[in-house]
Amino acid sequence: MVPASAYVAPSAVLCGAVTLGERVRVLHSAVLTAEDGEIWIGDDVVIMENALVRGRARHPILIGSSVLIGPHAHLNGTTVEDEVFIATGASLFPGSVAGRGSELRINSVLHVNSRLTAETTVPIGWIAAGDPAQLFPPDQHEELWQVQAELDFPGTVYGVPRGTPMRTIMARQVEFYGAHRDDQTMS
Repeated sequence: MVPASAYVAPSAVLCGAVTLGERVRVLHSAVLTAEDGEIWIGDDVVIMENALVRGRARHPILIGSSVLIGPHAHLNGTTVEDEVFIATGASLFPGSVAGRGSELRINSVLHVNSRLTAETTVPIGWIAAGDPAQLFPPDQHEELWQVQAELDFPGTVYGVPRGTPMRTIMARQVEFYGAHRDDQTMS
């Protein structure tokens, strides 16, 4: 659903069960895809160029009001509360929650099943992981892994246990995304 007050650029893509709030702006080449899960966007949200917003069956996208989603940001099955700033290239993974008034700076990551508390800033290139999220610079992989291992990335994202061969994961992914082979463009 796209209200009359919203603007969707001609080169943007809205696919599936996408609901936009009042005065939402979806800029050029942004993709909002509800493959098998819904996307709900609040009021006064700007989704900038080349951002990807993906709803998932077990993790729909819920975006609050007064949110900026920067260029090349990647939001996948996440909840973003009101007044959040998501900078260029930031990534938010399934089951994550960005608390009210938080900031995810350039190329930062909010990991699967992690909760960023209100008013928290994730610095440029840093990773937030855990519930509540701890902040890790990119050079602290071992410390991050101690938290990250328990977050179950393969189970959350692919529905498989850790250690499942990529051949098995990709066979499922190819089948899933192949569902669009017969789609038709609507004008």
